[in-house]
This record gives sequence, C-alpha cells and structure tokens, in this order.
Amino acid sequence: MVDRISADSLTTRRDYLRIVATVSGGLVVGSTMVAAGVLHRHGDGSAPPLRVAEKLPPGEAVAFNYPGEHDRAMAIRLADGTLVGYSTVCTHLACGVLWRKERGTEGELYCPCHEGVFSARTGEVTAGPPPRPLPRVVMVEDGRGAVWAIGTARSGESDESGLCRQLNDRDPDLAARAGCNAIRRGGAS
Repeated sequence: MVDRISADSLTTRRDYLRIVATVSGGLVVGSTMVAAGVLHRHGDGSAPPLRVAEKLPPGEAVAFNYPGEHDRAMAIRLADGTLVGYSTVCTHLACGVLWRKERGTEGELYCPCHEGVFSARTGEVTAGPPPRPLPRVVMVEDGRGAVWAIGTARSGESDESGLCRQLNDRDPDLAARAGCNAIRRGGAS
C-alpha cells in the first residue's frame, strides 16, 4: 500500500518546475508588454468624454468607470474647489482604492489590501508599498457645473501629455494644430 501511495503522487518535482517556469515566463512577457505600452494599465485613450456628475460639491467624491466599463475611477472635489480624478486601481497589486475624506486636510486615497496611501491632490504615494502614483483621469467642469472625464494620463504623466498622447493616436493633424508637438509625447510637460 505504501508503494501505491507514493506512485500516485499528484505532482512530481519536474511537473512543479514546469508549472513555475510557465507562470514566471507569462508574468515576464505580460510585464514587458505593459512596460512597452503594448498593453495599457488604464484604458487606451479612445473613450469619449463622460459626464460623471451634475454637480460635485467641495469635499465630495463620485466613483465611475472610465475610460472603459471595467476601469474603476473616482472624481474628487477638494475642499478648496480643485477637481481631480484618478484610477482607483492600486499600483501595487490592483486592489481597489478608497477615498477617506476625514483623513488629513484634503483627505487621502487609501488601499486597504496592503495599507497603501496616495495624496488626494496629486495621486502620489505617501505611504505603503505602491511603486507608482495613481494614473490620472483628466476632469473638467462645464459652464453648468457638470463634471466630465475627458481623458487619462498614465502614472507620472502630466494631464497635458496624456491628452496629447491620446489625441496624437486618434488624429495627429489635430494634435499638431492643438500644440501637442511642443509637449513631449508620453512624458511630463
């Protein structure tokens, strides 16, 4: 009976190493594709503008999906009236990020999975393990006070660079007329 149990082992060392090598290879390929810009972390810039709120008073936030239906995002009106927007997917391990308005003078964006904390004003990491700031969602307010998401900017990219990158991808001639050639493509302005 002992011989039969050892012969029925579910996974041999060779099988285990094969599985580990396959998963590791997949992670390397996927990470390389994201880093190269083949796969984007937060949408592809092809989404049209989206109205996310009729009004957004100071000290309030609204969650929405942008640029795609599965891209979680949040618009926040800071106490001084500044309007900001971010992806709510943590840059550490893609957990959901929450806004805690009672924290600090401006509130904070908080990832409960591993205690990551981001600045509500800039999206920069202020505590915990996240390696990069949150990707931005470019927000504007129209003449009636409605809040719109109009584009995205990757982690560390300025709003202008993100909008110009997206406009260059859709219509290079219009991007040139809008002055996007003066802004480094994909970088900070």
